[in-house]
Amino acid sequence: MIMAKFPMICSIFCLLLFCLINPSASHPLCTDLRAPITAKKPLAFCPYNGTVCCDSSKDLQLQKKFVGMNISDSACASAVKSILCAACDQFSAELFKAKSGPRPIPVLCNTPSKATSSLSRQQENDDSFCSSVWDACKTIPILNSPFAPSLQTKAGEPQNSTVSKLNDLWQSKDDFCQAFGGNSSDGKAYCYSGEPVKLNSSDSFSLPNGMCLEKIGSGTNYLNMVPHPDGSNRAFFSDQPGKIWLATIPEQDSGQAIGLDESSPFADLTDQVYLDAKFGMMGMAFHPKFAQNGRFFASFNCDKSKSPGCVGRCACNSDVGCDPSKIASQPCQFHTVVAEYSANGTAPNPSLAEKAKPSEMRRIFTLGLPYADSHGGQILFGPEDGYMYVMLGDGGSKGDLYNFAQNKKSLLGKILRLDVDNIPSEEQISDLGLWGNYSVPDDNPFAKEKDMAHEIWALGLRNPWRCSFDAERPNYFLCADIGQDQYEEVDIITKGGNYGWSNFEGPIPFKPKEIAGGKTSSSSIDPIFPVLGYNHSEINKEIGSAAISGGFFYRSQTDPCMYGSYLYGDLYAKNMWAGVETPTNSGNFTKTDLPFGCAHDSPLNCTTVPNTNTNTPLPALGYIFSFAQDNRKDVFILTSTGVYRVVRPSRCGFTCPKEKTVVVGSRPPSPAPAAAHRAYSMELILSSLLLLLGYLVILL
Repeated sequence: MIMAKFPMICSIFCLLLFCLINPSASHPLCTDLRAPITAKKPLAFCPYNGTVCCDSSKDLQLQKKFVGMNISDSACASAVKSILCAACDQFSAELFKAKSGPRPIPVLCNTPSKATSSLSRQQENDDSFCSSVWDACKTIPILNSPFAPSLQTKAGEPQNSTVSKLNDLWQSKDDFCQAFGGNSSDGKAYCYSGEPVKLNSSDSFSLPNGMCLEKIGSGTNYLNMVPHPDGSNRAFFSDQPGKIWLATIPEQDSGQAIGLDESSPFADLTDQVYLDAKFGMMGMAFHPKFAQNGRFFASFNCDKSKSPGCVGRCACNSDVGCDPSKIASQPCQFHTVVAEYSANGTAPNPSLAEKAKPSEMRRIFTLGLPYADSHGGQILFGPEDGYMYVMLGDGGSKGDLYNFAQNKKSLLGKILRLDVDNIPSEEQISDLGLWGNYSVPDDNPFAKEKDMAHEIWALGLRNPWRCSFDAERPNYFLCADIGQDQYEEVDIITKGGNYGWSNFEGPIPFKPKEIAGGKTSSSSIDPIFPVLGYNHSEINKEIGSAAISGGFFYRSQTDPCMYGSYLYGDLYAKNMWAGVETPTNSGNFTKTDLPFGCAHDSPLNCTTVPNTNTNTPLPALGYIFSFAQDNRKDVFILTSTGVYRVVRPSRCGFTCPKEKTVVVGSRPPSPAPAAAHRAYSMELILSSLLLLLGYLVILL
């Protein structure tokens, strides 16, 4: 196992926090919602090392703030120092509730946890950190006290220099702890107890013993599947040449195949798409409000020698230290394009549309490619922020010749985050140096930085192939990144995260044989190493190639033993794995090879020769192109031989003690398109009535 060879990488995630971890919360994040860094040496002031949210500069700022408080009592000073330094905790975003608005201090543990098995030491019933802070500091003068009531929601604002005591600010311990305390006894909240502890190591997962598949689609070249935004049992499929189909997904155990008519596509963009082995339509995304606005988007390649509309800036230019004249091939003959289309006017409402307009409504993004490989192309919308994420590879040269992935002026080797709802004017687009019709979200990590590409959300990627947000934890944004010579990786993507390429290939230091555009020093970056992955030596050596395909967290109840596992595979080797996170929310994953078989009652035949190890026949998957997920959270695999769905393990002879007997048709069906539209209309009516009621209350 690769993870066994890197125990430090696995263990650094399991540090700190004196309370139970929220099962629905995200992996470690800092107050600015970036990923923690690995400290090269322990901080000088705050007693934190390993994975932290402070660098030496932040550590010095905290020290100066503490010294300026001029606290005379040692017990109170120790408590306040601990509270200030909680900003360095790898879970500081949750401790300081950064997502809902920053606090001046973390949530202090008020009520002791009853789940003592999750703590590193037994706590007495009357013990709480908030109580001990009050007892230590209630009569001690503190200059510019962080406990002042006016600072509860105004962290970071300037304040007048005043000296105060806790019992001057708060009438009692109960009032103080009601304002600053939090209860973690239900296991659904973060709070700070002043001491680091390990996460609950007993929180474990049982690995699935096998995955059962059924073949429900015979299409052989689908690269993408996206569930219909109206929540119905329909999904869109697209292929590399540029066609999009709308299909009905059958119920589990129905014995039916996908309802898809390839002779009648939802949209045909083939006349706009340049098709070759490494080019074509690579991604599609439907606006979160597609059922109301009809907007959808396609990501594809075009050839400027064949298409007059294939125009745009070259990614190889003087701004990023790249000279197009020195590239042997024709630089920027091919482009990566994101274009907008519409289904409006083809049905009474877009949710009922079965056809879309094939003419482009708006060119969102165009980027000229320096080479003909490693250009990514997936697009998707963030489930919480509604922004578009665009996955771009490093451009295709061996070893990232021009250092695109580490260059923050370049868009190559990056994940971009764009606002496609607020389109600036042509003049603004030119003034801002944008690459198309979009705006940049204000909270992008480099949005305020000069001489950096403001579109960047994360960097240091080689060729991201299939990313997904966890349906239960939207801040878990996982991307598979295709390696070059040795390693295929899966990364947890965070704001401003640097994933190391081409200084590292996965966790392995990488030294390119040739450098043309400068090289970023490995000591100047804090790479985030993969949470899952595999060496090329681990897979079938007869294949001779490897290319990871990212998947999904399995959130369906169809196979309860698979629930919570991250499923992914390899394009060529036909291997598949399940990644299990232990403890939950730690970012510490262990992978296991995932045996798979074909259901004996599969709607379409999917078997080859019997498996010599079990009685379950092996599916003839061919190449694994992509994974997908529908509105029921069932997981699909798109391959060169068809579309496969994960089904009940007993249908393949696999054992899962949690599996329940299913009566065909007992599962509640997803809403039909019209029903989904009516549900939306009713929601709109109710919202309007509530708003009207609010106005009446104000008037009365």
